[in-house]
Amino acid sequence: MDNNMNTGNSASKKENKFVNALKTGWKWLRRMFLGASKELSEEDIFTVEKLESPGRMAVKAFFRRKLAVGALCVLIALFLFVFIGPFFFPIDLNYIDPLQANLAPNMSMRSVPSGLKNNVRTISGVSNFTVGVSSDSTLYIWGATKLAGTNIDLKDFDPAITEGNVYTASAGSDFVIAVTNDGRMVGWGNNSRGQFGRNELLNTDDPVILMPEKFMNEKIDPEKIDFLLCGYQCVAFIYDGELYMWGNTKACINMKEIMEHENEDGTVGYKNVSKVSLSNYYAVLLMDDGTIVAPGGFMDFMTAESSSGKKVEKILPYANSASLDVVDIAATNNSYGFLLSNGEVLICGDTNYGVAAFPTIAEGEKVISIASGTRHYVAKTDKNTVYAWGHNDVGQSNVKGISAGDIFPGAKQTYVVNEEGKLIKSVGTRGYVFGTDNLGRDTFSRIVHGGKMTMTIGAVAVIVSTIIAIIVGCVSGYFGGWVDMLLMRITEIFSAIPFLPFAMMLSYVIATKDISETMRIFIIMMILGLLSWTGLAHMIRAQVLAEREKEFVIAAQAMGIKEKRIAFRHILPNVISTILVSVTLDFAGCLLTESSLSYLGFGVQQPRPTWGNMLNGANNSIVIKFYWWQWLFPAIFLAIATISINIIGDTLRDVFDPKSSQEK
Repeated sequence: MDNNMNTGNSASKKENKFVNALKTGWKWLRRMFLGASKELSEEDIFTVEKLESPGRMAVKAFFRRKLAVGALCVLIALFLFVFIGPFFFPIDLNYIDPLQANLAPNMSMRSVPSGLKNNVRTISGVSNFTVGVSSDSTLYIWGATKLAGTNIDLKDFDPAITEGNVYTASAGSDFVIAVTNDGRMVGWGNNSRGQFGRNELLNTDDPVILMPEKFMNEKIDPEKIDFLLCGYQCVAFIYDGELYMWGNTKACINMKEIMEHENEDGTVGYKNVSKVSLSNYYAVLLMDDGTIVAPGGFMDFMTAESSSGKKVEKILPYANSASLDVVDIAATNNSYGFLLSNGEVLICGDTNYGVAAFPTIAEGEKVISIASGTRHYVAKTDKNTVYAWGHNDVGQSNVKGISAGDIFPGAKQTYVVNEEGKLIKSVGTRGYVFGTDNLGRDTFSRIVHGGKMTMTIGAVAVIVSTIIAIIVGCVSGYFGGWVDMLLMRITEIFSAIPFLPFAMMLSYVIATKDISETMRIFIIMMILGLLSWTGLAHMIRAQVLAEREKEFVIAAQAMGIKEKRIAFRHILPNVISTILVSVTLDFAGCLLTESSLSYLGFGVQQPRPTWGNMLNGANNSIVIKFYWWQWLFPAIFLAIATISINIIGDTLRDVFDPKSSQEK
């Protein structure tokens, strides 16, 4: 029976402990998020009267302050964001994409309008916006339609573009060309390089070929349009079997030669052209007889990679051999793809980004058409199966094995349409939540990685400066005499050095040395730490001078405890509150100092990002006016970090020093 009673008492005690733990937890949560009640219950009065350590009391006081708790939560979230985020948002430091440069924040680059999704006739895009024409002849446009650095919005159609009156359209890098059902050729967007029509303010820095007069002033027969393709500041248009090109001759180096080509009958220009592919530099022609023409001779000695696994030494003789016909062509920014009549695909030019890493085609299937984005290719087989390969940084090649009626690659997207013209899949980039910089790099990813670098440098610098300050302050304050005199004179010498100019000078010297980027960053951390310890050392010395006269120090000395142990194990814990507050505030200061150095060009250098060197481009009036996102978002993150740290530091000072809090 006694055993039963003991068992019952034990269970009751465990239950009471559990209930008390729940009550305590609820009180903490209430204090953290709702604040402490000013009126204490009788139970709380007795709880307050219990002896508690100063540290525990400080923690409780800290969590009663809503602003400080909020700042702490923000800072923790920021740390998680910059230290875990890089695993989810990796970056290639050497990656640039000029066609994606200076894009404003936009997440609609893959948002096909609802009116087009179920009746697609054609989709075209080589830049950050895309145009489409529906089967009922209506034009749609989506993506980043506002041209960077201008007041041009491509959604402001030419008045001739009306609903149900567009035969075909093509999107270039910064303009659109459309042909209406009544035979009018219309262009809008940027016309600084003669992309369309006339322009009295035409930029003459680059030689241009103007749009033919008959396309500007006369109506044409839409049924005679064989091909329309807009590229980087140039246009290729096949009308009634004859090729016309116009635009910037530096954007298409062999354009002038194409337009001045003399035929056997004395006429000028190329005829019997089936299709044209445009890279960022050259145009390649596919003729009606299945041969390739590359005016200018740039392809005469090019080698090619074949989907059959072999390497072709000279692309043109092989592709134009009597036993083979070229049935389709395509081009990325820097490469050219050719589909032969036997289903073989050849890729020549720059084969970076995996454009020559051909997918494995299912047995019994044969490729019948190819198309391309800026750095990827998409092919369709005779079984209507789609395969994509090449650059896949935003998933633009994730369409392998899909059954489709037609394929329309965008710059960094791929749109798959079934035989009824219904959009069944779209992959690729949706856009950039924080926009891009002048080199086409994603600002959001660089903020994540830049924050990691900035906070790491700040943290290491604070740790270095704190260790030096603790050693110098404790030794100087405890031993006094000539030791104090020597260490304080050394401290004054360091404090007399003008911090920012000296740090800039050292950083410049480091930048001129042939050392690795990692070592340079490590040295910058050391510089910040070695130049920012003097103020904390003075504070620690003053605190130690006061503490060493107290009874517990005399008692420790009487017991024969070593001086080093007394200074660092008995006195130092009593001044830890001062150190903690100072370290918190110094951390914010080191963040700002690193950012200042990087902003001025003396810290971490591009392409490695920090919040400071991301702000470096803000000292340009054009960037400030037109590309506000390139400096605003790094500045916001830096401000949030420093303000949060300062709030936490001020609150810690108040809770460790009640007198200062009362004075407020």
